[in-house]
Amino acid sequence: MDKKVTPYKDSELGKKDQVTQMFDNISENYDGLNRVISFGIDIKWRKRVVAILTAKEPSSILDIATGTGDLAINLVETGAEKIVGLDISPGMLEVGKKKVAQKNLDQKIDMVIGDSENLPFEDHSFDAVTVAFGVRNFETLEKGLAEIYRVLAPNGTFVVLETSVPTKTPFKQGYNTYTKYMLPAIGKLFSKDKAAYSYLSESASVFPHGDAFNNILRKIGFIEVENRPQTFGVASIYVATKK
Repeated sequence: MDKKVTPYKDSELGKKDQVTQMFDNISENYDGLNRVISFGIDIKWRKRVVAILTAKEPSSILDIATGTGDLAINLVETGAEKIVGLDISPGMLEVGKKKVAQKNLDQKIDMVIGDSENLPFEDHSFDAVTVAFGVRNFETLEKGLAEIYRVLAPNGTFVVLETSVPTKTPFKQGYNTYTKYMLPAIGKLFSKDKAAYSYLSESASVFPHGDAFNNILRKIGFIEVENRPQTFGVASIYVATKK
């Protein structure tokens, strides 16, 4: 991702601090707005991530950029003994902690604040690592992926769910129109942070999706790298293994 996209164009803060501020600002209405923007399809995508990991039978899972904990909560279905949800935004984590408590999953899911590029865990700590809609927010993509590789156990599974850009007509044109005009407009209507959803749209457009992201994963050291496009290519599930 050569072009570094940030939420607030006039801010002197680095991308990491801006992303933290942005998610703190939108944390209260993030879940509801996410369902509207994705037409609820993101729920189906997360279920597919869960299915992939269920087959791997991990005993420990780290969910990075866990946000309000949607994927971490879903991952309970894998049968993992311990799930850690990590996020850099205190605001998002507070929402996530409440959801975990309401579902009586406190003993199963640990929600912690942390930086994806400086993970507070020992080498080889987790059987699986997941990131849903978060890798494009890394300040330094390769550094974050290298940290994930470090904390993943040998033969462990890394699964990324991320927005992508369709390549086939008419889905490409429809996607471009929706993300450029409609998504930011919806965000402005329902969110107090008018820049947030413009950033989320722009950051998705410049993210190295598909083969470009696969090649970065291989460069880090991952093997068995696979890209599984979702819903006409508007998102992708990437699956990789630590050798």
